Amino acid sequence: GSGDGQGQILQRFPEKDWEDNPFPQGIELFCQPSGWQLFPARNPPTFFVAVLTDINSERHYCACFTFWEAVESPGWFLSPQPQSHARNGEGEEEEEEASSPVQPAQLFAPKSLVLVSRLDHAEVFRNSLGLIYTIYVDGLSVSLENVIGNLLTCTIPITGGAQ
Repeated sequence: GSGDGQGQILQRFPEKDWEDNPFPQGIELFCQPSGWQLFPARNPPTFFVAVLTDINSERHYCACFTFWEAVESPGWFLSPQPQSHARNGEGEEEEEEASSPVQPAQLFAPKSLVLVSRLDHAEVFRNSLGLIYTIYVDGLSVSLENVIGNLLTCTIPITGGAQ
């Protein structure tokens, strides 16, 4: 149709809400403030941070890294093209509209990686999402769960304990 659509969450970590930090509802609306639209050309990746405030006035920093992927072709479209047929009585060709297959132009859809945090560290968010994007685009055989686990897990030594 018009190329407008709605965002959809394909995967999230953690899969279930934490009691003290629920998943922000409607976050897909913040990923594409101008709306989810298809474009005829691949746009360069973009990054921005939106600050959401919850009902308790707590801030949530939503870092959004958006890139563009080719959309599966919906098939062949039919478009009218004139074809010449039998000549009329005066020797002139008559044109008649006929349908012939025409391949549609390639379209690109936005896909967003979002990191939600209570901490304001935009450069760390950009680097983390850029790494996830690189692994995804390069098709490396590393599970997304492992990458995110490694990025978000750090060991803090106990005071006075072993390093």
